[in-house]
Formats: sequence, C-alpha cells, structure tokens
Amino acid sequence: MSSHPSSGPPDPSAAGAPAIDWALAARIGARLAPPEPAIPAESVAETVEALRADAERSSGLVREFTGLHAVEHSAPVLVVDRRRWIEANTQSFGVMMQPFVDQLAQRRSDGPQAPEVLRRAGAAVGSRVTGAELGALLGLLSGKVLGQFDPFAPADVAPDGRLLLVAPNVWQVAEEIGARHRDFRLWVCLHEETHRVQFTAVPWLRDHLRAQVEGLAGTLDPSAVLGDGLSRVVEAVRGGGGGSIVDMLSTPDQKEIIDRVTGVMSLLEGHADVVMDGVGPGVIPTVKRIRRAFEQRRDGVGHLDRLLRRLLGLDAKMAQYRDGAVFVRSVVDRVGMDDFNAVWSAPEALPSRAEIADPDAWVARVLS
Repeated sequence: MSSHPSSGPPDPSAAGAPAIDWALAARIGARLAPPEPAIPAESVAETVEALRADAERSSGLVREFTGLHAVEHSAPVLVVDRRRWIEANTQSFGVMMQPFVDQLAQRRSDGPQAPEVLRRAGAAVGSRVTGAELGALLGLLSGKVLGQFDPFAPADVAPDGRLLLVAPNVWQVAEEIGARHRDFRLWVCLHEETHRVQFTAVPWLRDHLRAQVEGLAGTLDPSAVLGDGLSRVVEAVRGGGGGSIVDMLSTPDQKEIIDRVTGVMSLLEGHADVVMDGVGPGVIPTVKRIRRAFEQRRDGVGHLDRLLRRLLGLDAKMAQYRDGAVFVRSVVDRVGMDDFNAVWSAPEALPSRAEIADPDAWVARVLS
C-alpha cells in the first residue's frame, strides 16, 4: 500500500561502530508497530491514489490562502504504510542525530582509549541497545501518525524534504470517527501540505532548525542522549513516571534553545491548523464534524495512551497546535495575512516561545 523511500536505513556498519544501529531500529519498529487495519481490497488503491491527488490539490489551496509560493514538485509526496514510515524516520533521525554522533566520536577520540577489541564490543552493544529503544518508540508512534513533512530526509533521497502520508492510519481514523473518507483525506492533506509549503517556500527554515539541533548538540553530553536517555524513558514507562523525553534529557543550559525550537514548532503547527480551518469550509462539506471528532480523539483514550502521549511529548505537541493557532489568528486578525507573512522573512522574525503567548509583543517587535 505504499510508495517507499528510495533507500534503506543508514548502514550500521558504515564508518566503524555506529552510535545507533539504525537498521535494527527499523526492524524493531516494524516488529512492534500495530497490525495494519483490515482495509477492503477495493479501498487500498483508492486510498493511495486519492491521497496523492488530494496532496496535489491542497498545494494550490494553501498557496491561495497563505500567499506563500513554493516551488512546484520540489518535495515528493510519498504514500506509505507504517513500516515504510518507520524506515523513513530512521533515515531522518540519522541526519538529525549526526551532530550528537559527531560530538560523541570527538569525546571518544579525546579520552583514554580502551583496547580496540573492547572498545568495539562496547560500542556495538551500546548501538544495538539504543537502536532497539528508538525502534520501540517509532513502532509506538507509527500507529498514530497521519502524515508528516520530513525536512531532514537524507540529501541523496529528498534534498528538499518529503511529504509522508500514512495511508492505513488515515483510513483507520476516518473509520473510527465516522468521517467521510474523501473529506477526511483532504482535511489531513491540507494540514500536511501546509508544512510542505512552509519549508519549500521559506528555504532558510530547514537550515535554521538544523542549526538549533547543532547548537543543542554542543550543550549536551551525547552519551546521555544516545545511551542513558532512552533507557530512562523505558524505566519511566515501566514505573509510570511523568515527564516527556525532552523533559528527561534537557537541563537549564538547553532551555534557551528548546524555547526557540518550541516557538518555531508552535508557529508551524498553529499556522497549519489555521490554514486547515480557513480553507476547509469551502472544500470539505463535513469539516466541522471532522474537527469536533478529531479534537476528541486528540485528547487520548485510557491511561496507557495518556502515559505514552506524555512520554513521547504528544501532549506538548497538542499545546503547540492550540497556542500556535491562537498566535496566528490573533496576528492575522490584527494586521492581515500579507503583513503576518513577515514572520517568514528571516530567522530574526520568528516568534519566541514567549511571543507565541503574547502576539502583540511580536507585532510590536517585527512590524512596528
């Protein structure tokens, strides 16, 4: 049911002992992913082709509503199943985690060296443990994600990023909330296509986020991120502990960077929600019913689901949707969409986390 990424996970044997066994992460994730829903045979091809068509249609709708002009077909649309989503994310995690891997390699080379055979054995064990833990997290998420714009795809795979639409999840959620499939598909595509437009119409945005990751890598102990960090997550799940992964790994030294990233992500998610709600009523007859049912689903069901959402940071993501949407609507209502688009003019124009909660402060700083 998928068109899949054009290359597999990073080769765990490349460049010596890896910090994370990405191939193992992909295998574990696929093994732990929820079973695919039993989609009627006649609905499989229809869902895949309709998602591609709806993504294409959404591009023009987003451009007309936002005034943002992205290069046509600059980032591919991939309709994938859960296993291919996991595989694609191991590729992208490999890119995002490279600054941490580089830091770890540097610390290893600067420190005292154990005998080569012991050093390689220890690295191999650590990489497999970390890969297995990351794979488990991806497996859990694979049943929840409807779509994702991936700006950090490997350059040789998708240099401008790629849009992933998880067909079985889109079909399953439409069934669960009683939505008309054609309406729900377009609703999902409007949100995800907005992210594609954001990154392709604003070419510096991906480099800005990558710079934040590199800056964070410079402030963290990479061995904690690539080793202890994920183990602590597993222990938290077993013990029912609170806090998200970010909470567990962050210290006061990283607060400034995390706040900047939170501001950007709130903007991106809130902007996409505003576009979806602004365009939706004109093209999706049942949009109000879909929104109401989906908001109830976002709240989660049951203790385990809420625990996983908290650990994986999904509660924080829901807050980003809400807070970011309030920011975007407030600014657009005050100054109009054209002036709001100054937010995309340069990294300095992006709202801080504090400004997300105080739109007037952003207007005074950027537009005065």
